[in-house]
Amino acid sequence: MDAIDLLLKRVSVPRLQEPAPTAEQLDFMLRAAGRAPDHGQLRPWRFLTITADDRYKLGELFVQGLLSYDPEADEKLIEKTRNLPLRAPMLLVVIATFVEHEKVPAHEQLLTAGCVAHGILLAAHAQGVGAVWRTGSLAENTVIKKGLGLTDNEQIVAYMYLGTPINSLRNPPTLDPAPFLRCWPETNS
Repeated sequence: MDAIDLLLKRVSVPRLQEPAPTAEQLDFMLRAAGRAPDHGQLRPWRFLTITADDRYKLGELFVQGLLSYDPEADEKLIEKTRNLPLRAPMLLVVIATFVEHEKVPAHEQLLTAGCVAHGILLAAHAQGVGAVWRTGSLAENTVIKKGLGLTDNEQIVAYMYLGTPINSLRNPPTLDPAPFLRCWPETNS
C-alpha cells in the first residue's frame, strides 16, 4: 500500500476477531508510532498490551470502574461493560506519561501521545490489521487507571482494539478540506 492511499483510506474497524496482530506486526506499529512529532525527544508515552484471558481481568476492572461512579448500574450495563475488552483479541493501551520540562508543556506531550496513537492506527492499517481507537469514561476513571498501574502524571490516551477485520473495509467518504480552511487575516471584500 502506498503512503497516499494509506493516509486517504484508513478507517476504523470496530468488528474484530482472532488472530491478534503478530509480535512482528505489533513491533512495526510501535516503531512507526515512535516517529510521531516529539519536541525535546521526551518520548512521553508508554503502552500496555492485554490479550487472551487478561481481557477478562480488564473487563472486571472496567466493572469496578463503572460501579465506582454508578453503584446502581443495572445488570445489563454491568455485563456490557464486562464484555467490552472481548471485542478484539488484543488491546493496546496508549498512555501519555508527562515529563517535567521547561520548554515542553503537558498539553504538547499529550498531543505527542495522540500522534503516537494515530501512528499505531496507520501502521495497523498498512499491515491489514483492523484497529479502532476507543476512550470514553473508562479512560478517565481513577479506579481503572490505578488498576492498570498508571501514576498521577499519566493519562490514558487510547484503548486501541486490534485484530483481524470481520467484514471487508468500508470505503471512507472523501473529505473536502475547504470548509475547514481560512486565510488569515480574513478580509470582508
